Amino acid sequence: MCGIAGAVGAVGAEVVAAVAAASRRQAHRGPDDDGAWQSNPEGVGAAFGFRRLAILDLTADGHQPMVDPTTGNVIVFNGEIYNYAELRAELAAGGASFRSRSDTEVILVAYARWGAAAIERLRGMFGLAIWDARRRDVLLARDRLGIKPLYFCEVDRGGARTLLFASELRSLLATGWTTRRLSRNALDSYVWNGFVVGPQAMVEGVELLPPGCTMRVDPTSLRRETSRYWRLPAAAPRHDGVERLREALDTATRQHLVSDVPLGVFLSGGIDSSAVAALAARVATGGAGSVRTFNISFDEAAFDESRYAKAVASGLGTAHTDIRLTQEHFVAGLDTALAAIDQPTFDGVNSYFVSRAVRDAGVTVALAGTGGDELFGGYRSFRDVPRAARVAGCLRWLPAGLLRALAGGVIRAKHGRFGAVPPQTRWGKLGDMLATRGDLLAAYQTAYGLFTEDLHGRLLATAGVGLERGLPQQRATELRKLVEGVDARHGVATLELALFLGERLLRDTDWAGMAPSIEVRVPLLDHVVVEAAAAVPFERRFEPLGRKQLLRDLGLAGLDPAIFERPKSGFVLPIERWCKARLHGAVDAVLTDRSACASVGLRPEAVGDLWRAFTAGAPGLYWSRIWSLYVLMRWCAEHRVTV
Repeated sequence: MCGIAGAVGAVGAEVVAAVAAASRRQAHRGPDDDGAWQSNPEGVGAAFGFRRLAILDLTADGHQPMVDPTTGNVIVFNGEIYNYAELRAELAAGGASFRSRSDTEVILVAYARWGAAAIERLRGMFGLAIWDARRRDVLLARDRLGIKPLYFCEVDRGGARTLLFASELRSLLATGWTTRRLSRNALDSYVWNGFVVGPQAMVEGVELLPPGCTMRVDPTSLRRETSRYWRLPAAAPRHDGVERLREALDTATRQHLVSDVPLGVFLSGGIDSSAVAALAARVATGGAGSVRTFNISFDEAAFDESRYAKAVASGLGTAHTDIRLTQEHFVAGLDTALAAIDQPTFDGVNSYFVSRAVRDAGVTVALAGTGGDELFGGYRSFRDVPRAARVAGCLRWLPAGLLRALAGGVIRAKHGRFGAVPPQTRWGKLGDMLATRGDLLAAYQTAYGLFTEDLHGRLLATAGVGLERGLPQQRATELRKLVEGVDARHGVATLELALFLGERLLRDTDWAGMAPSIEVRVPLLDHVVVEAAAAVPFERRFEPLGRKQLLRDLGLAGLDPAIFERPKSGFVLPIERWCKARLHGAVDAVLTDRSACASVGLRPEAVGDLWRAFTAGAPGLYWSRIWSLYVLMRWCAEHRVTV
């Protein structure tokens, strides 16, 4: 796991200095080593920068940028390739030789053998760039699920055009060459979702390479050719689907355990993390006792599930560590956590504190259970969104005005009288949900939106262009094609993987883990596992909804089932309680600053109404709504980004 940066196009001394600045900004991603390379001293070509967090082959042989002495090709690579040993053996059988034990060199040799098709052979998480010495161009690539980010932008300095890329948005800002202008479309998307849906980033002109894509860049013209090599799989149930999934899980877990540095497993005591811990204990070469598990516990009993984690660890026989996180630790580290956010997000701070604690315990690599809910129907959305879409579809013949009026009556009956801000949660969105007319994607986005359509519009001084319920129109069109006419459960799984997970959880996991220099691995999101899950018959994969019975059967064998018979709570911190207790004054100062609101494209009156309604205890207003705006405004102020 590392940080990469680079430039393609005009690469004079100023460009090389800009790449170096971007690389320095990512020092936390790679505290063990750094490197730089450029294709030629002046003129047109490429320049690469690199920060290394050494995981495999800790010697200098793993140094990057890495040059292939045979072809002259050069790579910078962030991530891990879990099938590198198999690829290495295949390449060696064909006559290839290797100087290191690193997966980076395997990619280089594979590219020399298979060209861009080598990317499709990689099983792992990655954002990478390869200088092709023969073609004299650069290939950028990102992994299938979007576990690792890769940002890019095009800049023009006195007529010299260059494409810059980096693992973090903040690294591009550090070059001083990007704008610091807030993207109106990104702002619109953020206020709807609590995060920005790609490919647009929060800053105008900066984009994310989409997951499962490669992009070849010509240095002379900066012509970009983007190709998609993988999509979320369509449902293809088959009779041997469960066995194929079992094999995929075992293989993925075994591969994810390969490391030359201390490795552990995040263990909350829930189904997902327990399944990963159990799979690791089952396939670990040193036996269950060689697997280290870590749990974060709290003084607040309502959030503390350490007893369940200890029960799982005891049942598996892992070496378990319980780490206490107090309100005092949280408050002391909150500024550092907020400063680590790469793009504004209403989530992720909890992941930062967990990663920080595990890193302080001496672990560099940690496995997490991310993906279990999305793959196996663990969220309420699997039941609620299709049901809401069906109801909206049945009532689609009624006039829109009548539907809104009916919804208003229901909201008043449920919540009583309210002031300037109506309820923004489930029943408060009834009118918006009925307006979806049965469209599954629209129903999903409505259910997950932070605000009603009306308040969303009131909060924005200027709405974005070409967005549909917080989604770029092209992205909405692509997703709708994936979910139309399919089983609703698989449709929701596809949306959860693409949006909630791909645009929020994975992006937050990346910055939150890399800030304290820890590599977080997610074996349930190995693409072979995802494909295998899509081949399991629907009833076996999803039913009963909410239980994740298939994951229990495959991952929790041998553990007492009673441990998991409790309401779903997720791996969360008591952030709302802590923030309300300690941050009320800070949040008030930000949200009541009219000029600060206006500088980021928010209407001060609407923000003020929302804050006053929340502090007055208005119904249907969650802390996450307030927190999302606070984080946005704080991030923009810190990075001097305005509309």
